Amino acid sequence: MAERQAEASPAAGTKKALLGAMFLMATSAIGPGFITQTASFTAQLGAAFAFAIVVSILLDVAIQTNVWRVLGLSGLRAQELGERVAPGLGVVLAVCVVAGGIAFNIGNVGGAGLGLNTLTGLNVKVAALVSAAIAVAIFLVRRAGVAMDRIVVVLGALMIILTTYVAFASDPPVGDALKQAVVPDTVDFLIITTLVGGTVGGYITYAGAHRLIDSGVTGRENLQAITRGSLTGIGVTAVMRVVLFLAILGVVSAGVSLSEANPAGSAFESAAGEVGLRLFGVVLWAAGITSVIGVSYTCVSFVTSFSRGLEQRRNYLVAGFILLSIVLFLILGKAPTTVLILAGAINGLILPVGVGVILWAAWRRSHDLLGGYVYPKVLLGFGALAWVLTIWLAWKSLAGIQDLWS
Repeated sequence: MAERQAEASPAAGTKKALLGAMFLMATSAIGPGFITQTASFTAQLGAAFAFAIVVSILLDVAIQTNVWRVLGLSGLRAQELGERVAPGLGVVLAVCVVAGGIAFNIGNVGGAGLGLNTLTGLNVKVAALVSAAIAVAIFLVRRAGVAMDRIVVVLGALMIILTTYVAFASDPPVGDALKQAVVPDTVDFLIITTLVGGTVGGYITYAGAHRLIDSGVTGRENLQAITRGSLTGIGVTAVMRVVLFLAILGVVSAGVSLSEANPAGSAFESAAGEVGLRLFGVVLWAAGITSVIGVSYTCVSFVTSFSRGLEQRRNYLVAGFILLSIVLFLILGKAPTTVLILAGAINGLILPVGVGVILWAAWRRSHDLLGGYVYPKVLLGFGALAWVLTIWLAWKSLAGIQDLWS
């Protein structure tokens, strides 16, 4: 609660708070896991992967606009809202999100280490330690929230610019990608669920909205800003997804076989030579460290509301979460591609639970939880369709997850 009050600011600060929340959502969705998934799945499906990208973006719009609006209007974090809907539900949601977040964060610190290794030649484990130390330092400064907002904005913009350059260099078949986005040759439900889980599910669903709440941008008086922020954040995320896919598609379409150990890195190198490889190092490091920041901040926001003492020590808990992630990474040695893909798939299974809570609150509890706000039926219907689709995708992918695990 302390940070909410400290960072709450009227008109002038609202724009900065929105910008930070938007980019926290976007950079949380574009982490090392997503980069690995995009490279692997593009190599597997080619231009047909465009369909999965489009589905993930449409689901992102339906889910995030509802999540931002409901949480923003109520001023409650997702687990707090869950407890209001059904006692114990918030705890279950928090446990699921934090468990998935830990799995992802092992990959995030590893990805940051690999990015710094690619850029400087530093040992991967040492580079991961350095990256984790930088992330911890951000949360130990006096105005941690402001520092976090500025860093994710700068690094998020840098990722988009550099990846766009590589996309132009790889000369992808844009026409084929547009066609396959609507009428794909192949549809893989596990791949779609994994992509959705890795870019919309788990902690990612709530990163931006929780940041907005902590910044004090809540209530009906901020509804227009909340709506604009959610749509802009989705747009930023969509741009990065598309340009990354196109950058890799251009290489795959040219007949280049990507390295199994580092598929995305080999794609960047094939597209732009040594410069491309170094740019990949920057992109991967930026994706890794911003995702470390995003997952750690968001996961801790799911537990601090259960105790005033935890809330007062939030920044130390975030630092501890990051340290736990780097320790697990060092013990395990790496976060294999299979683990990252599996974590994304599991997040896709968790997604219907959290979204269901949000939609239930908007439909049945708007009078007491949203201050009597009359929720738009069109937006609620759009969200309900997305919710049903997430359930169907999760069901279809269960067999695929069992095969992947075995």
